[in-house]
Amino acid sequence: MTRTRLATCGSLLAACLAACESASPELVWIPAGEFWMGSDDPRFTDAHPRHRVAVSGFWLGATEVTNAQFAAFVRATGYITLTERTPRAEDYPDVPPDRLVAGSVVFSPPERLASLARADAWWRYVPGADWQHPEGPASDLEGRMNHPVVHVAHADAVAYARWAKARLPTEAEWEYAARGGLDRKRYVWGDAPLVDDAHPANTFQGRFPGHDTAADGHAGAARVASYPANGHGLYDMSGNVWEWTADWYRPDIYASRPPRAVDPPGPPDSFDPAEPGVAKRVQRGGSYLCTDQYCGRYTPDARGKGAPDSATNHLGFRIARDAAGQ
Repeated sequence: MTRTRLATCGSLLAACLAACESASPELVWIPAGEFWMGSDDPRFTDAHPRHRVAVSGFWLGATEVTNAQFAAFVRATGYITLTERTPRAEDYPDVPPDRLVAGSVVFSPPERLASLARADAWWRYVPGADWQHPEGPASDLEGRMNHPVVHVAHADAVAYARWAKARLPTEAEWEYAARGGLDRKRYVWGDAPLVDDAHPANTFQGRFPGHDTAADGHAGAARVASYPANGHGLYDMSGNVWEWTADWYRPDIYASRPPRAVDPPGPPDSFDPAEPGVAKRVQRGGSYLCTDQYCGRYTPDARGKGAPDSATNHLGFRIARDAAGQ
């Protein structure tokens, strides 16, 4: 690598780390362009068909919003996240009153081998788990202020974005930015799973869900910008934590678009055939729990989904801003 490239990489990393100490992430300009959105991967049928999309230029956070940045928002506004509030009986009529306690969902790897058909074997609702206590009331953010904030519901992410005079990215913007200028590559860095024999993202190695070997250097979430940036200077567009987008989720939305969609805003409502009565928002990027043994959705074409009031310790967000808003 040349001295010029080393200096440039060093400057980008320094700017990104400095942003972790500020109230909001450094924003990177994503120039206007066209790309092939979606997938032909048979695993990702809700991302079919691959189609041409044009995106206007916009700004996007170089990193996911960190605990330090979210803490600045909370200090300035007094905001209380959804997981810190006691659930209301009228919102959850089927839940016994004694179980209506503030908390969130936490990854809890089983001690024994678990069937991959039973996700409830490694997820549990933990009273007192929230963004300040990622694993529950006995945990805290010591040493993790520059990790991505987690346990944020969709409305929490929107509230932070508005405070930062920003918004959440659309699904089309997110995928366009994640690809970093590469055309129809499998990963955000290219077609090979490793780069120079190294893991270029924070995902899961080992036998899922009980044993993460941390061959990529981390078991669990990592500090933002721990891995190389993509072609647009964006970090962690693959792995680390899932990211909320602005779009409602529908598995058929791509098939209904015109041949060349321009800045598609997403559908006006949600439908998930797996849970017809539950509206969901699109999540992107995968997380430190993604593995080809089970999920594999840490690629730029893959779509995730979640109810807006859902929150976990592997779900966060990054912010976007219109061209005129910087």
